[in-house]
Amino acid sequence: MGHWMKGWTAKVLGVGLLALLMLLPLWKVQSLVEERQGMRQAAIDQIAQGWGGEQVVGGLVLAVPTQQKVAPVAGEPRDMGDTTLVLPDTADMSIGMTVDKRRYGIYEAPVFASTVELHGNFTAEDIAQQRQMDSAAWQDGKAELRLAVGDLRGLQEVTELLVNGKPQRFASSAATLAGASSTVVVPLDLEALNGQPIAFSVKLKLAGTQSLQLLPLARTTDVTMHAPWPDPSFIGAALPLERTVNAQGFSARWHMLDLNRKFGQSWHTSDTRVDSAVHDAAFGVALFQPVDVYQRNVRAGKYGLLFITMTFVAFFLFEVLKRLRVHPVQYLLVGAALTAFYVLLLALSEQIGFGLAYAVAAGAVVAIVGGYAMAVLGARRAGLLLGGSLALVYAMLYVVLAAEEYALLIGAIVLVLTVALLMYLTRRIDWYASMPAAAGPAIMEQP
Repeated sequence: MGHWMKGWTAKVLGVGLLALLMLLPLWKVQSLVEERQGMRQAAIDQIAQGWGGEQVVGGLVLAVPTQQKVAPVAGEPRDMGDTTLVLPDTADMSIGMTVDKRRYGIYEAPVFASTVELHGNFTAEDIAQQRQMDSAAWQDGKAELRLAVGDLRGLQEVTELLVNGKPQRFASSAATLAGASSTVVVPLDLEALNGQPIAFSVKLKLAGTQSLQLLPLARTTDVTMHAPWPDPSFIGAALPLERTVNAQGFSARWHMLDLNRKFGQSWHTSDTRVDSAVHDAAFGVALFQPVDVYQRNVRAGKYGLLFITMTFVAFFLFEVLKRLRVHPVQYLLVGAALTAFYVLLLALSEQIGFGLAYAVAAGAVVAIVGGYAMAVLGARRAGLLLGGSLALVYAMLYVVLAAEEYALLIGAIVLVLTVALLMYLTRRIDWYASMPAAAGPAIMEQP
């Protein structure tokens, strides 16, 4: 009996080793998914080059060049130039977006065209106070108003620009804001204003890809946004105070105070620490695509080893219960078919969508494994039973993939129920019983 017990033990260990061996092709499949994701991102970048990338918009900021005396070098006095940035008292934005999808090859990405209306003002008291607090001397005649835009390629048109009710024009600039956003500027002579407040009104059309974020560049920032996109992902440092999301789209409203951010109403551009604080304060919306093709393929691949192990266990149970022998090569061929499912799923899902691709790939693998089981086990009923079980497993996996929030819970329940079922089916097997040498091999023979 000990001899046969060792035989069963070796068989079980061999089947387990074969299941672990299938990790290699599964790992290669996951690498292939990552490669395709990289190609998709490259396609999105290509779309963004011609349309505009992920956008960031800030309110108008007052920029004033300054001069400050510093320690002399070699007895020669010298001045150090800098720029002081002053934020407005209020900034109100109203943004309407239209959304479309652009394709590059087989890949697509959501793009938007937005109409941005910006109104705000600088109070005379704020400007005077910031001048008084600044240790450097302001050069009033060289001041300018700067508008931060994440990607200037998406700036399609400026339909209105008023400063204190007078029409103005933006000019290009090499200056940046928050270390990344580009700027367009309006020259401004503070001396000519003679201590008056500054009111501004801007209307522009801005295009971009995937996301639009706003910078809270005012003491009080109010933003309203609406778009016909049913799956918004609100991102950044602040969630909207009010939002409505339905099948027709979304609308949202943000209200930000200067107390909600980690930078003040003014700073010098030489203080690079503020750049990261401004960048981190951005908020807005991303045009989220729920569980896209590659996310689903990655999640499906995580269950690959479980599927292969369960199928191997099913073959092993038939081998034990029916007194048959299945050769290790036949286990490997079944494992190869199960692994091919993920390659076929990835290739088809890029072309016809995940749902239909999943049905086609699963149906093909179920037919292959079920038909092979009929020949290997020498019983049509056994092949149909294995094929039906595999079809049920693939159906449960699709439910798990579709249930984004409850995927882990459903997967855990299915795993526990599967283990319980295996224990129930094998409860009467005498594992110490001898393996009959006279049993006919279940190996496919040439006719």
